[in-house]
Amino acid sequence: MGIQRETWTVLKVLTWTKGYLAEKGVENARLEAEWLLCSAIGLDRVGLYVNFDRPLTEAELAVCRELVARRARREPLQYILGTQEFMGLEFEVAPAVLIPRHDTEVLVTEALQRAGKAGRILDIGVGSGCIAVALATSLPGAEVLGVESSAAALALAQHNSYRHGGRLTLFEGSLFEPFPGQKFDLIVSNPPYIPTADLETLQPEVRDYEPRQALDGGADGLDFYRVIIPAAPGYLNPGGWLLLEVGIGQAEPVTGMLAAADFRELFTGRDASGIDRVVGGRIP
Repeated sequence: MGIQRETWTVLKVLTWTKGYLAEKGVENARLEAEWLLCSAIGLDRVGLYVNFDRPLTEAELAVCRELVARRARREPLQYILGTQEFMGLEFEVAPAVLIPRHDTEVLVTEALQRAGKAGRILDIGVGSGCIAVALATSLPGAEVLGVESSAAALALAQHNSYRHGGRLTLFEGSLFEPFPGQKFDLIVSNPPYIPTADLETLQPEVRDYEPRQALDGGADGLDFYRVIIPAAPGYLNPGGWLLLEVGIGQAEPVTGMLAAADFRELFTGRDASGIDRVVGGRIP
């Protein structure tokens, strides 16, 4: 792409970018090349395909070079493009927040199945706001609150809330700290659950770019569950539910913690890969 006076058409740039990203270890290099080029020149993917022969201007090439260089350094595509889709809604994302994963949609789906006429819902560790916004959008009669210890993440969650109706009430703080004496019908959380020693083995996109405090769950990954689960009954109305996302192999020990805290109707929910991704229980 650095050769001067050579005509770089959409197809030529796309082909070069796909090969370059693949060399750098990026999976789905062709698809990601398309998204980057769409962003650089302001077309959608259909627009790319009907404009294969269109030459790029020098300004467009400069933008494209910058975006491709960032992705080649393994910066996540979502941070480069600035958005990620979750539960059919678009969320703005930045390095202050964990990128919403489709695995986490299981948490929302399981919560919606149990929400009933839930009046008050709490999301602990709200991040981008994706879980809380998805619940608020699907449950217009519920009051949805979120808590987040990172001020930068909280600001982004507030922005995403405004994008989708502004129905969240957000608090800065740790876990249940902002809610003394308050009760909820449903509490959900996707807490940090990666064991500390495993962080260095993660993909570069996660290890080097996503916020460490949103990933690190302590020595065995279960630190946050040990705090949230024993405390939760004090914040739940009778019959209220607690639902938690878990990592691979964590469903059994977390279910044990729920049982020890006198939760009933214990269940696990699986993601699209068949992995136990959500555990939950109900206060009698």
